[in-house]
Amino acid sequence: MIEIPNNERDALAASAEAYREIRGQIARVIVSQERVIEEVLVCLLADGHGLIVGVPGLAKTLLVSTLAGVLDLSFGRVQFTPDLMPSDITGTEILEENPETGRRRFRFVSGPVFTNVLLADEINRTPPKTQAALLQAMQEREVTSGGVTYSLERPFLVLATQNPIEQEGTYPLPEAQLDRFMLQVDISYPDLDDEVLIVERTTGDVAAHADLVIGKDEILKLQRLTRRVPVASHVVEAAVRLARLTRPSESDAPSFVREWVRWGAGVRGSQFLILAAKARALLDGRATPELQDLDSLASAVLSHRIVPSFRAEAEGIEASEIIRRIVDETHVLFG
Repeated sequence: MIEIPNNERDALAASAEAYREIRGQIARVIVSQERVIEEVLVCLLADGHGLIVGVPGLAKTLLVSTLAGVLDLSFGRVQFTPDLMPSDITGTEILEENPETGRRRFRFVSGPVFTNVLLADEINRTPPKTQAALLQAMQEREVTSGGVTYSLERPFLVLATQNPIEQEGTYPLPEAQLDRFMLQVDISYPDLDDEVLIVERTTGDVAAHADLVIGKDEILKLQRLTRRVPVASHVVEAAVRLARLTRPSESDAPSFVREWVRWGAGVRGSQFLILAAKARALLDGRATPELQDLDSLASAVLSHRIVPSFRAEAEGIEASEIIRRIVDETHVLFG
């Protein structure tokens, strides 16, 4: 297992080595998906959460469970359904009797949220009350029941999935709740060669296995190191300007933003851009993030934070396309 030293300079090299090893181990089970792996790890190191969007059958559960195993983190999965209650996520109190004394007392039984990595499958298929219970635990890292507060074990990462195709009978997350997710991780179909390899691997009699790379303590060290990564002032300014350009009310917003966007990204968008850039630099073994990190992460951080206008929806313009056009046409990152 790779050890992450306390010395920051040595920790940079160790984090890059760990990232290479993590990708190598996951590649023994999952074909391709390097960008998805990177973005999920960015969420983890920045102590955020991710919203995974992709059609069924793209190995989202296998990817997340494999990643948890490689990092020695406990893994839980909840299939969200319309009849799921908040207590089914957070836990509940049960009344039990002591067989020796005959006394009764309440005992808290923890729910699936008490894990290191939680896959919330199809989060938009459960009512808002249950969604809110999970999102509260995500934000506060604790659960309160019967007047007692229970802390969630660190590290704690929630990866919620949504099916972009079938929306009938769903409960779409409000914009304020979407904003709590650090990244939107989009998973697309594999290309021909990758799909052939996937079919060959998964239809044989040999099960692939990924080995442990780093443990919980090393992850916590990397999370603390991520916060300490310095950022140049021009990178911070570029992140803020990029988020502000998504707001149609800004005086310097491009004309297409005024036409295609009803509401732009809030301040949390700027904050998460910088935190994600820090984590990406750390994975690459660099001491500070660069403008290229913002360019690579802009769509994942900002696309779920803007509300397209009716005109954009009528023209088939997606939020990620708007973000990419802002980056390309305004030259906010590279002058």
